[in-house]
Amino acid sequence: MNLGAHMPIAGGIQLSLERGKRATCSVVQIFTRNQMQWKAPPLKEEEVEAFKRMKKSFFSVYAHASYLINLASPEDELYHKSIDALVLELERCRTLELPLLVIHPGSHRGSGETSGIERIARAIREAYDRFSESTVTLLLETTSGQGNIIGYRFEHLRDIIASSGEVSDNIGICIDTCHIFAAGYPFSTPDEYERLIATVARTVGIERVMAIHTNDSVEDLGSHRDRHQHIGKGKIGLDAFRNILTDPFFGRIPMNLETPKGKDMREDIDNLSLLRKLRSGKPGNLDSYVQRQVHRHR
Repeated sequence: MNLGAHMPIAGGIQLSLERGKRATCSVVQIFTRNQMQWKAPPLKEEEVEAFKRMKKSFFSVYAHASYLINLASPEDELYHKSIDALVLELERCRTLELPLLVIHPGSHRGSGETSGIERIARAIREAYDRFSESTVTLLLETTSGQGNIIGYRFEHLRDIIASSGEVSDNIGICIDTCHIFAAGYPFSTPDEYERLIATVARTVGIERVMAIHTNDSVEDLGSHRDRHQHIGKGKIGLDAFRNILTDPFFGRIPMNLETPKGKDMREDIDNLSLLRKLRSGKPGNLDSYVQRQVHRHR
């Protein structure tokens, strides 16, 4: 019930949920606006009402913040512009009655991880002070560690939360499987998976994990390169996804794909079908299944 995919909002925000239904999703992640633009037109009342009616039939619907936001920026203009944008994202989530907002922690752009972490925490405090509500939980997404991006170690996320003061209760974690793999965290074998979970528990706390992005990786373990791939076609391996999918704790939180998709969303349907097979414990011949999907999409 807790599997789905990111869906585009083109043509109207409520259409994202129609697309999700066609793609067999029980979970849908959306952008609440154009993720590559700073300005956003107001949400239309009729679209909001249609969206809220439709989302009742899903296990979970939540949002991802704009890619332009950089809460770690050492440049004051971009920094304050990012805080303004985060407040807007929180307000749009409140309007749409979305409980979770995923955000990339940001890039320190050469100022150093310590400085970047401090600025992220300060930005979150200011955003929630201006938002003045706790109806939306902000999820810090794990990252691959490409460039100067913060968040490729769980310790980074721990320190951001610890420095966020009173608003720390409004912060959770979104684990991206491609990102943690690229950051150097293996989780294919039972021992590797146990070490990963122990690391999460020791740093941020397992209870703060409130969403998972189920993405395979084009690049190798520890590559620090963020390149998503379809399930079973990348370097992570099916056993790693089976470990997550069969973990009873994670059966209670939304998991969604952020893998490449075509107009008919056939790729999402195939990926979700494979994930369900992995969870069911009755996968049949998964190697043959994966090979058929690889051949189909060549």
